[in-house]
Amino acid sequence: MADHASPVSRKGEAFPLGACVTLAQLEQDPHPILARLREHEPISWLPVLDGWLVTRYDLARTVMRDAATFTVDDPRFSTAQVVGPSMLSLDGEAHDRHRAPFAAPFRHRAVRERFADAAAAEADHLIDDFAAAGSAELRRSFAGPLAASIMARALGLQQTEVKAMLGWYDGIVAAVTEITAGHDVPACGREAFAALRERLHAAISGDPETSLLSAAAAVDHGLASEQVVSNAGVLLFGGIETTEGMIANALLHLLERPDALAQARADPIHLDAAIEESLRLEPAAAVIDRYATTDFKLANALIKRGDLVRISIAAANRDPAVFPRPEQFDLARPRPRGHLAFAQGPHVCLGIHLARLEARTGIATVLRRLPKLRLDPDRPASIRGLVFRKPAELNALW
Repeated sequence: MADHASPVSRKGEAFPLGACVTLAQLEQDPHPILARLREHEPISWLPVLDGWLVTRYDLARTVMRDAATFTVDDPRFSTAQVVGPSMLSLDGEAHDRHRAPFAAPFRHRAVRERFADAAAAEADHLIDDFAAAGSAELRRSFAGPLAASIMARALGLQQTEVKAMLGWYDGIVAAVTEITAGHDVPACGREAFAALRERLHAAISGDPETSLLSAAAAVDHGLASEQVVSNAGVLLFGGIETTEGMIANALLHLLERPDALAQARADPIHLDAAIEESLRLEPAAAVIDRYATTDFKLANALIKRGDLVRISIAAANRDPAVFPRPEQFDLARPRPRGHLAFAQGPHVCLGIHLARLEARTGIATVLRRLPKLRLDPDRPASIRGLVFRKPAELNALW
């Protein structure tokens, strides 16, 4: 008798664990099911995601580094559906051309010279606004505004626009999350980027000495103004999301662990280790997407051309083959930057140095200014999210 089973049903039979995974599991506490997948189905077909999920560290690196076989350049790529083609959603020569105008300002020395003092001053300014109250929700009163303030400065926008920027960013994040869950681009995402696009087009005419956006537009890399704007939208989105999540997650991890908190207060080396360990345990961007350009066998999976291949950074970062006792928050962990939170390969995060500087500066300032900082026991915080993982609120007392 002929086999009339569909490709999806055959994948479900071959990957029974993946077939049972739910969106709720991935959004709330994904780590138990990710651990089981990593051990038994390191590449698994998840019907709920309509794609493959890679959970093992070595396989995740293979996919991220091989842009010829696993590309981002596909009309289904979530962020591109919201902000248009950019360095994030292109590969090869086109990717290099879109990324090149923005690369130099985000190198380590340039970031330190341009943003270190500004980040310290803004962190103090934000804390001034709520220090006397004895309590605050630190994600939206501190982590998000700090990240948005620095990105406003980078792109040549005004500090008075930070609140509007956070609104645009919320709309873009919501849209990307909806697309990842298999839904259409929501109106809020289109409206948010339309407003951001209008403002960024105006900012292109600013001073190249003070605006990375104007400087990028002034360099002849063959990018039209609309392409510069799309890349700026990605920088804004990534610059706020990565840093807000880094700061909020690291603060939560420290406040849940008094011994680690005391160590981080006492020694900048321990603070740096805490930030890296937080990134490993809960990367702000937990999943990234690629699309197969050809039929390919990887581990136990026969991947077909056009298949969606999702890399679970969250799972790879807890691979016991790479990180002994992966569930522990260990400030003495060897190779603290061995995690994949900023990705690898051609799409390694452009803002890695800026994100680390802001997180280190912001958290150090909070710990210095609020020595009795503790979590609000009446409003507990937890890290959640399908793609972008952080606490919805981080309520604290001092």
